[in-house]
Amino acid sequence: MMRFSLIGAAGYIAPRHMKAIKDTGNILVSAYDINDSVGIIDSISPDSDFFTEFERYLDHAYSLKRDTNKALDYISICSPNYLHQSHIAAALRLGCNAICEKPLVPTPQNLDELAILEAETGKKVFNILQLRHHDAILGLKRKVEAGGDKVYDVELTYITSRGKWYMESWKGDPRKSFGVATNIGVHFFDMLHFIFGSLKKNVVHYNSAHKAAGYLEYEKARVKWFLSIDTNDLPDSVKGKKSTYRSITIDREELEFSEGFTDLHTVSYKEILSGRGYGIEDARHCVETVDTIRNLSPVLPRDEEGHPFIVSSKR
Repeated sequence: MMRFSLIGAAGYIAPRHMKAIKDTGNILVSAYDINDSVGIIDSISPDSDFFTEFERYLDHAYSLKRDTNKALDYISICSPNYLHQSHIAAALRLGCNAICEKPLVPTPQNLDELAILEAETGKKVFNILQLRHHDAILGLKRKVEAGGDKVYDVELTYITSRGKWYMESWKGDPRKSFGVATNIGVHFFDMLHFIFGSLKKNVVHYNSAHKAAGYLEYEKARVKWFLSIDTNDLPDSVKGKKSTYRSITIDREELEFSEGFTDLHTVSYKEILSGRGYGIEDARHCVETVDTIRNLSPVLPRDEEGHPFIVSSKR
């Protein structure tokens, strides 16, 4: 039984990590968050220690480290994006392996710093890249691999409606979330690389606080992408019915992957604990992709490269 701690316990994604810890037969020893809305812990591990001050949390973790029977084995990190590197570093220096949500860190240089810390501490960093475990994604990957050198035409559309609270939270601050393409898109860019190979071309057509769009060329795909948190971007077919629209077409054929997300964090934990987790170098490609997107100046799309939502609206 591995002994876990969790940083960012009040966050949206934290319950999936808590469930994964429990479902893999391990124990949540402690948790930290500056907010105290963490009642979910009672259904996972009611005896867990909880802290709202990081200094006290660290002191507790160091005290556990003195006893090999009580020392933490893993620290799971679900904190705001801009704190990931600092919290990963703290975990490694505590003698723990780190399991971190996406984006792992904002830049390739940050990845290099984490690699140095891994070497110094002898501990490992793992990134949750759960789409790599989705059955539909794995099926598509096998199909593409069997297709030889065929290059596919892909359209990626992801609209996840967010209310006014979003822009008032850390997620609406690009200094903390690194922008909409990073915050809601990084796992899709990882998925595209996972399926279609190395990235050859990266063009941005639109980038704002609420949406982003562009064009990517991979070894085996030409991808038009559009990401948004704006309800007004929802297609008429789903407006008033759903708050989220997710679509990926490959050569105009829809990839159905709306189901099968429930237990992907648990699958990710099982893989990590079995020695098959995704580490720093696995995350490098998507980190490089979103870092480039943030730093590119938008250009008007060519018709053959522009996502229909951008071309039709002339945004």
